Amino acid sequence: MDKKKAPKGEKKVKEEKVHMAGLKGGQRVTVIENDTEAAVTEAKEAKKKREVVEKVRGKKYLEAKGKINRERLYSLPEAIKLVKESSYSSFDGTMEVHLVTKKSGITANVALPHSAGKAKKVEVANDATVEKLKTGKVDFDVLLATAEMMPKLVAFAKVLGPRGLMPNPRNGTLIKSEKDAEKFSVNSITLKTEKGAPLIHTAFGKVSQNESELLENLEAILKAVGKTQVVKGFVKSTMSPSVKIQI
Repeated sequence: MDKKKAPKGEKKVKEEKVHMAGLKGGQRVTVIENDTEAAVTEAKEAKKKREVVEKVRGKKYLEAKGKINRERLYSLPEAIKLVKESSYSSFDGTMEVHLVTKKSGITANVALPHSAGKAKKVEVANDATVEKLKTGKVDFDVLLATAEMMPKLVAFAKVLGPRGLMPNPRNGTLIKSEKDAEKFSVNSITLKTEKGAPLIHTAFGKVSQNESELLENLEAILKAVGKTQVVKGFVKSTMSPSVKIQI
């Protein structure tokens, strides 16, 4: 019995099935092609976003960036000096340090050797403070309180808490008596990682401060966090590129 010839085109389909073993009707091939196209499109969009970011950068930023070797680790004195030179703001910018730590959940309290900015207004909580809080007025930078006053402040936790003003023993703002307020350092700051992320961001002075003061403040921060806990760190000002530091 003679074998019937396969209709035109059928042989080609069979050959494709043999060549692409395990595929049915080209369905998986289509999926692969679609995934590839999506990946290419995503890469192009990411490239466009990067290009837009570069275009947004101003001339002053690009000039400042050109002074910094992105591949180099700078010593703390070198980094501070370079950031001061690279800062291009018309106002007195803030010196910032950004740390990547080995884990999240790190908290430390440190009294900086020198002021890190404007003078802070410290208030010891009393009945007058409670009356101000009832009206929503907060005209202090640091709030100290004795254990006896704490129950009265609990009602304002939603106002004080988000601003970091709720007195607590960890940062030394919970005092035994009003006389202890004289011993409190206004340069005390609390360092802590972001919620769910091993990152610490804090200020350690102003661009106008002399380098020795900034260096001592930065060293105090690193010591409080623990240098062995820091993976990498960067120093920058309000308006300057970042400089990678040697921990």
